[in-house]
Amino acid sequence: MSRRSGILEFAVLGLLRESPMHGYELRKRLNTSLGVFRAFSYGTLYPCLKTLVANGWLIEEPGHTTEDALAAPLAGRRAKIVYRLTAEGKEHFEELLSQTGPDAYEDEHFAARFAFFGQTSRDVRMRVLEGRRSRLEERLEKMSASLARTRERLDDYTLELQRHGMESVEREVRWLNELIESERAGRDLKGPVHGETARDTTEGAPGVLPRPGDTPGPDTPGDTAT
Repeated sequence: MSRRSGILEFAVLGLLRESPMHGYELRKRLNTSLGVFRAFSYGTLYPCLKTLVANGWLIEEPGHTTEDALAAPLAGRRAKIVYRLTAEGKEHFEELLSQTGPDAYEDEHFAARFAFFGQTSRDVRMRVLEGRRSRLEERLEKMSASLARTRERLDDYTLELQRHGMESVEREVRWLNELIESERAGRDLKGPVHGETARDTTEGAPGVLPRPGDTPGPDTPGDTAT
């Protein structure tokens, strides 16, 4: 299983833990509530769902809403399939939530993990946050060393771009420091609104994690990838 597909499976299981959904609802939630999946297709989602069903972590059920019941005969198509998390799927998701290995610190996976911090124990949150901070501090050190070696050979615009990248990493490190301090003090962030997983700080839309390089707000997370 590739890292990208693993992140998607994790996010799907997390969203379905909240409530059963059909494919369209899932895709919408992944796009709007989890910034890491801003631009992915049904061609990516449905193979993932089939894999999760085959593993016994999800089951498929016919749609039971009035809209589904009326629309299917009129349109000459089957009612939408609803995906529900099984007991085994819930157990598997909780196991994934408890993992704090190096993958949890990477850009894409960290954004997805952060989106489900409300369902994650405090000690696991701390390990993931500290691991992410350590990873970024290593990245910052390498960027600084590279800039010092190449500064004289770079034109002004390339130099400014590298400085911008370093400033973005420094901002996220400061944000992580604040989060870690809050966790150590026993303070929780404000809980998400029902139906949302995280709040956006970059474009004003609820539920989207900011991209790397965006400036995180004082109480909001940041990172994404497609």
